[in-house]
Amino acid sequence: MGAAERLWHASPLTYITLLAAVALSIFPLYYMFVIATRTNDAVGQTPPPITPGGEIGPNVDRLVNNEGAAFMTGLVNSAIVATVVTVFVVFFSSLAGFAFAKLRFQGRNGLMLAILITMMVPTQLGIVPLYQMMYEWDLHNKLPSVILPFLVSGFGVFMMRQYASQAVPDELIEAARMDGCSTFRTYWNVVLPGLRPAIAVLGLFTFMEQWNSFLWPQIALGDPLNPTVQLSLQRLSQGYYNDYSQVFAGTLLSVVPLLVIFIIFGRQIIGGIMEGAVKA
Repeated sequence: MGAAERLWHASPLTYITLLAAVALSIFPLYYMFVIATRTNDAVGQTPPPITPGGEIGPNVDRLVNNEGAAFMTGLVNSAIVATVVTVFVVFFSSLAGFAFAKLRFQGRNGLMLAILITMMVPTQLGIVPLYQMMYEWDLHNKLPSVILPFLVSGFGVFMMRQYASQAVPDELIEAARMDGCSTFRTYWNVVLPGLRPAIAVLGLFTFMEQWNSFLWPQIALGDPLNPTVQLSLQRLSQGYYNDYSQVFAGTLLSVVPLLVIFIIFGRQIIGGIMEGAVKA
């Protein structure tokens, strides 16, 4: 075996390490599925069950009909919040990233520095003034209160600016200008297609962040009949008696949208991450 072949040859230790990493990553999801398909007694069994049961239907039925958790409402609310925020974050971030990377205007560096500074301030520090603003605007207990504060992301702008500066040649933009394109049309027809890998990565991260968000929705949505999916799952665990089969069934259903998105856009997401790593 030559030196070049040895460089790319995986040793048995590599296979063992990868198999262990895959097993450790998948087992929590598989165990969640196993408990979701069994009765509540399975949680305390020793040794724990490792094969699925046949109770998934009754567990999901009790979950859906649990009025205290309002799980279906939470599922729909989270889908609305995560989708709207993702669309706006991707749009504003790519537009601002294009402007900071390719346009020349006064105060560009100062504005970019201001955006970077916002990334250094923890979100928790802004909760009190944010809550006061939502209350004064009469948005408390309404879905817009968990959408409006997150429509623009400092990290998204920074990420798109870095990607656009390397992925979109200046000559391409100059050619579009020569053809008479306006600034927005140059962004829409020339820049945006070149940012697709980064858009896929930013979209996935934003959707996951909003789908799993708990702290701010817990504060802003005080109405128990209008929760997000994370608040519904938290309410399943309240009280003196916990029905873990119902909790795990809810967790299983809440993970499905994320898996579907990753399966549909997985190739572009992985391509975007790898492309960014090579360019970095």
